[in-house]
Amino acid sequence: MQTPEDEQRTPPTLQELAGRSLLKDKFWAILALEDLPIQLFPPLFMEAFSRGHTEVLKKMVQAWPFTCLPLGALMKKPQLGMIRVALDGLDMLAAQQDRPRRWKLQVLDLRNVHGNFWRTWSGAVVDACSPGVMKERQTVKASPDTGPTLPLKVLVNLCFQQKSLNAFLSFLFRWVDERKGLIQLCCKKLQMCSLPVRTIEKILERLDLDFIQQLDVQCCWRLSTLATFATYWGQMSNLRKLFFSHVYVSAYDSQEELLKTPLETLSITDCQLSDPDWNDLSGSPNLDQLIHLTLWGSKLTSFSPEPLVILLENAAATLETLNLQDCGITNSQLQAILPVLSCCSQLRVLSFNGNDISMSVLSNLLLHTSRLTRLSLEKTNCLVSP
Repeated sequence: MQTPEDEQRTPPTLQELAGRSLLKDKFWAILALEDLPIQLFPPLFMEAFSRGHTEVLKKMVQAWPFTCLPLGALMKKPQLGMIRVALDGLDMLAAQQDRPRRWKLQVLDLRNVHGNFWRTWSGAVVDACSPGVMKERQTVKASPDTGPTLPLKVLVNLCFQQKSLNAFLSFLFRWVDERKGLIQLCCKKLQMCSLPVRTIEKILERLDLDFIQQLDVQCCWRLSTLATFATYWGQMSNLRKLFFSHVYVSAYDSQEELLKTPLETLSITDCQLSDPDWNDLSGSPNLDQLIHLTLWGSKLTSFSPEPLVILLENAAATLETLNLQDCGITNSQLQAILPVLSCCSQLRVLSFNGNDISMSVLSNLLLHTSRLTRLSLEKTNCLVSP
């Protein structure tokens, strides 16, 4: 989409001029949608979006001939006014008896992705935003002779960094709540920081938990508070990346098993682990297929190295990234994990910065890791002792 500065440098194409001419009369523009070539829908939509032709946009949403409308890719940040226009168009469509002949919309994507959709105007390529991406969304196909009564997927990435919802999310959640059964709110990446527990519960209750693939929780919770969400975590059957930080773990807390499906990524940063937690973590059955393990800033100095040895043994066949930065690992602890570290045949990245070890043990580490043929990056900027 061209900016005013671009227009001064680059003369508009004939297609752009035709679109602007058509949009000068919204009656004729709306009437033309019925027979508009499918490959001209994206450029005309962009032109109407950039110039604020809201009535035409509403009608284009109702006549959208592709399975996916990546509206978020047109906005650097959510523009509540334009999102309202699109959702108003969907509401008008739901009120109609018959579905428009060319309407195929199944997914409204409000994420800032799929920029290539708008750069590539060929119908065959434009709809390519659906085959690969739509496979993961498992969209239900509607019957051709019924109205849009099946759930429409609305895709968002959610990042909550304040205690109250912003205007966009407040409006979106209210809109979804008023259309239960018609809208399926889906979030692939969910990040939550400093939110009240009840607010988080309300958010999770609105989401299709099966769609979440990455969860990042940065809340100052006790482990018992984290465990209250176990029911929600257990429903995230496609979860692949899980990050917890600033979670306080005391010796009196018990470790709860939050997930049953194998994790590919586990990141524990700046957490105070207890002996029972450390032991339970190593034996967790859903960590035997780890690809990325980060324990950055989690002090292990006073712990036995045996749980880490067990954890690495279980994940040796799949582990590609291991981050043990600033863990306070001692010479004896490192010596204990070296044999199993040599068995991590898929390891590509090893970070061991910030640990206080001797030069001889550091040399031994480099000797063992030299046998790992896939290792391409090794960070060993340690506080070397005599």
